[in-house]
Amino acid sequence: MSSALFDPVFGADRVAARLDDASWVAALVAVEVALARAAAEHGVVPAADAARIAAVAGDLRIDPAELGRAAVEGGNPVIPLVRLLREAAGEAGRSVHPGATSQDVMDTAAVLLTGWAGEIVLDDLRGAADAAAALAAAHRTTPMIARTLGQQALPTTFGLVAAGWCAGLDRATAGLARPFSALPVQLGGAAGTLAALHPHGPAVAASLAASLGLSDTPPWHTERTRIGELAGALAVAAGACAKPATDVVLLAGTELGEVSEAAPGDSSSMPHKRNPIAAITARGAARRAPGLAAVLLAAADHEHQRAAGAWHAEWQTLGELLRATGGAAARLRTCLKGLVVHPDRMAANLALTSGTDPSPGHAADLVDRLLADRP
Repeated sequence: MSSALFDPVFGADRVAARLDDASWVAALVAVEVALARAAAEHGVVPAADAARIAAVAGDLRIDPAELGRAAVEGGNPVIPLVRLLREAAGEAGRSVHPGATSQDVMDTAAVLLTGWAGEIVLDDLRGAADAAAALAAAHRTTPMIARTLGQQALPTTFGLVAAGWCAGLDRATAGLARPFSALPVQLGGAAGTLAALHPHGPAVAASLAASLGLSDTPPWHTERTRIGELAGALAVAAGACAKPATDVVLLAGTELGEVSEAAPGDSSSMPHKRNPIAAITARGAARRAPGLAAVLLAAADHEHQRAAGAWHAEWQTLGELLRATGGAAARLRTCLKGLVVHPDRMAANLALTSGTDPSPGHAADLVDRLLADRP
């Protein structure tokens, strides 16, 4: 999970700050408080109890390490958290966790964390796409050689190359924004039937969703397609970041020298090197995403009404996937915003395959079309 040593290197520090242990605890507590208030709204628990629970929760100081150790016996941190809240609330403790099961609180907290982190991921993806669009507009007629299968092919423009980066990032951003915009509440009770809250269960769930800014959705305890869709969208977004990062690494090579980063990295042993570190670390972050997404997809077969292990595998994996994709987007944004283009090197490399018409008009028309189609 979060690492003070590696998160800044791979661009995940902003996202990680919303996914750390303290954030998990804050999300779990927020769900319990919101649940008590939602239950009170519909007369399931006394309003005074809900107010007392909210007050003590605000003053409660929970050590994530202690909560983690206490969670070992039950297999999740909600069980000891509920005990802490009930003890702190005194008589009002009877109204903590009304009609819920541990999975309700864990899933809803995970969804909250996903939304908190998702704001940053989408911001960096849009920032990277905007930087690519700016490069495309500035270099719509800057000729360069296209390369296919590693060999020089026909002329193109750097603007068209950058417009392709932008199109992929825009498409991936839109695909990721959809699941982020419909993050669902989870409230089903012990077996997903809302029996303990009958006949107020659906109303309590709706109020809980509204208070947390989530979608009101029937219980989805072992129907995990939403997690799979989110995992796929995050992996696709990471791939959209990896494409321009890979191109930059290749184009910045000494023998090509067609682009360079504004703040290249140095070497501990070779002072002449100017490494495209932002692009390199964007690639490094993005490479982790498909494997993490695969874990979430492989865990989709939740058995019966509560999964034994598949559910547990999601908690850290989802956070790591958000960090990987968010880190790739952040590092790519840095790379593209400061990218320096060298038209002289592009012209020199283009001249290596002489006799080819370098007229950029047709490529420029495509740049204009791609940029005009941006959302």
